[in-house]
Amino acid sequence: MTHNVIGSKYRNTIVCIDSYQDKVLCGRLYNPYNEGAIPFQSIMEFVRAMDILLDKMNYPQAYELKRSFFELEEEGNIIESKFPDETGRRATFELRIFFRQNVSWQGTVNWLDEGQGESFRSVLELLFLIDSALQA
Repeated sequence: MTHNVIGSKYRNTIVCIDSYQDKVLCGRLYNPYNEGAIPFQSIMEFVRAMDILLDKMNYPQAYELKRSFFELEEEGNIIESKFPDETGRRATFELRIFFRQNVSWQGTVNWLDEGQGESFRSVLELLFLIDSALQA
């Protein structure tokens, strides 16, 4: 399924972190391209949920095809929703991914609670930035 390039309001995703005990990331994702919250209970679930969302939006387009042991199902129609005014119990981040190159993400992350922002060149670097914010 092919989608047109989407408007800029869809490019930002709010990441609400509710807990981070023993380095286990738990929280919710919000994006106007998806109706309601997308919960996650681990770092892997966070990365997978974000990647599925990016694939559904087809923005930014994946640089390379993902490989899997199983066939991936195509997503159905997308329901547009409004950006909720949600915050995480532990921290809130605004994530903007510009590129998906070298099987990773490149973009910016803003720590909304502290008004600080940083660029990242990979998912790993993003996770280190989130970890450093949650250690503060």
